[in-house]
Amino acid sequence: MSIRDIIEGKKEWRAHVARVKALPRDYQIVYKEIQKYLFKVGPVELTEGTGLLSGIVDLFEEGAAVGKGVLEVTGRDVAAFCDDLIKDSKTYADIYQEAVARESNKAIKKATDKTK
Repeated sequence: MSIRDIIEGKKEWRAHVARVKALPRDYQIVYKEIQKYLFKVGPVELTEGTGLLSGIVDLFEEGAAVGKGVLEVTGRDVAAFCDDLIKDSKTYADIYQEAVARESNKAIKKATDKTK
């Protein structure tokens, strides 16, 4: 990654944050909770640009423009809303589970090889 890419990425992120700050307060609060949730359990590609997060801001801007409350847009269960957004994406939890399974299989194979 070049310095130019880093600078461009920062510019994009600042523009994204400015869009979030322009949302009504209730939308900002829910957006920040969604962002925290997705950073903890979300897809691996979430950190690559602002694609998913920008899509959420787009959705929120549209909802706010027509006068909907944020929970009318997301539904009352915001975590379920997030889970639905990432249901087909590989998450950090998936990677961790695969690593645990791989290590467990290695240990079992090693143990069975010793008993032969």
